[in-house]
Amino acid sequence: MFSKACEYGIKATIYIASNSHEGKRVSLKGISKHIDSPEAFTAKILQILARENVVNSIRGINGGFEIEESQLEKIQLADIVKAIDGDAIYKGCGIGLKECNEIHPCPIHNDFKIVRNELRNLLETTNLKSLAMDVNSGASFLKV
Repeated sequence: MFSKACEYGIKATIYIASNSHEGKRVSLKGISKHIDSPEAFTAKILQILARENVVNSIRGINGGFEIEESQLEKIQLADIVKAIDGDAIYKGCGIGLKECNEIHPCPIHNDFKIVRNELRNLLETTNLKSLAMDVNSGASFLKV
């Protein structure tokens, strides 16, 4: 459902958020190792997220990636998805048809519309702070 870049972006952002919540910055190398993603690909994803003000990129010897504590509650999963994949996830056909709408529906159009709306709700109501706290408490995991 999400592109590979978006999957890595979500995992990287949650990892950064969980460390930021504890007052730590994380390096590109640390992020890519922790989420099992190629470093160069992760760097490109993080550039996008920094440009869209989802994460902060700090240069220098004590640099790395962080998210301000005050932003953790404001940033929703939808912000990450939009930054990387745009809003196509909310518009696409469930079976990939180029033309699928109310007038010309695919066989699963009406059922998929419900799933798509539930996904939008999940993405728009889930913030980084709650995800970071779940990871930090051990209630959820980024790597198995």
